Amino acid sequence: MQADPPADSPAALDDATLAFAARVFQYARMGHAEELAGLFAQGLPANLRNDKGDSLLMLAAYNGQAETARVVLEAGGDPELANDRGQTPLAGAAFKGDAGIVDLLLDHGAAVDGTADGARTALMLAAMFDRVAIVEQLLARGADAARRDASGMNAAELARQMGAKETPALLERAAG
Repeated sequence: MQADPPADSPAALDDATLAFAARVFQYARMGHAEELAGLFAQGLPANLRNDKGDSLLMLAAYNGQAETARVVLEAGGDPELANDRGQTPLAGAAFKGDAGIVDLLLDHGAAVDGTADGARTALMLAAMFDRVAIVEQLLARGADAARRDASGMNAAELARQMGAKETPALLERAAG
């Protein structure tokens, strides 16, 4: 005789619950700020995460959904909540090159040099992908150009390694 799965295991979730969860994460990706605001008002946790550890804020930030990101932040979304790959929402916005979301996250408490478990900072990611405007923006907001990742490399070295054209020299000037 097989035992029933524990009540809190994924196997115990019914199809309707799984469909609701999928819809909530899609709202974050697609920018359905009003729908999410309504769900937060009903008690939906702002730091809900999917099976990859992506929070609603990470999905909104990564997908360029500024209004949705603002709604999640105002509902208590944690701007430092990293996903399973150690990426913060700020790192996701920097990688995508979204200056508006970078400012939004920093204005709502994201640490400019924040990382998870020795992962790379937003500055490092922006530099690696030659996002000059984002590098300048992060430096202006206090990012540390000399900071090193877990492998011992700084943003300029990482950018050079990735073949970035403009950001290595910009970062070397900033590091002085």
